[in-house]
Amino acid sequence: MPGESVGANFVTRRFANIEYTYPQGSDEPLKQHLKNVYACVMLSLMSAAVGAYVDMFTNFMSNSILTLLAPLGLLTALHYTKDNGKNTFMRLSLLLGFAFFTGLSIGPLTKQVIMIDPQIVTTSLVSTSLVFLMFSLSAIFAERGSWLYLGGTITSLLSAMFVFSLISLFFRTTMFFQVSLYIGLILMCAFVLYDTQLIMEKRRQGDKDFIAHSVDLFIDFLGIFRRLMIILAQKEDQKREKKN
Repeated sequence: MPGESVGANFVTRRFANIEYTYPQGSDEPLKQHLKNVYACVMLSLMSAAVGAYVDMFTNFMSNSILTLLAPLGLLTALHYTKDNGKNTFMRLSLLLGFAFFTGLSIGPLTKQVIMIDPQIVTTSLVSTSLVFLMFSLSAIFAERGSWLYLGGTITSLLSAMFVFSLISLFFRTTMFFQVSLYIGLILMCAFVLYDTQLIMEKRRQGDKDFIAHSVDLFIDFLGIFRRLMIILAQKEDQKREKKN
């Protein structure tokens, strides 16, 4: 992580009394890189949506161990297939395959939520998009590297979640599940801030692999989406129980 002062490399723009900062001079390659990253995230989300749809309306690999192994295998293949400028299509195919099988894996959860209230899926998707957009823009327009300090906080939260996971193996209580659920939601939001600025720093250091960079943001988006679906489904279920 660069340690030199970056004050001279930033210019200030004011719009509607809000101050934004962005890098001067070499920011055009960074902007193009971010466009490519978010384009890959969008394609990945579309592929995941197809996977979830296939799981909900067909028996394709339903409850199969391959729905767990395939994403891991494809992600590993993507990691070890380094970008050489000529294999973009192949690496993009690996990314979309990973997203498709990830979508398959969240199909069962989506089906359960739809049984409670189909609108929850739409509400969760819109809410996740807004949250993701808000935190992404916060990271992009923030001072360079200002959110990278979250690395320590994220590590602490991950450790806390790991401890809660171990405890839940022996004490299956609602409290542990709820704490883990909300900590996970906070963690995914923090990851959006951290990963976005980390991607920007990697590009400034010469890393142009936008396909690999999009994986982290795709996982962050789905992490928020899953947890919001569960939270909203729980609240709707509680409302119905009170009415009855």
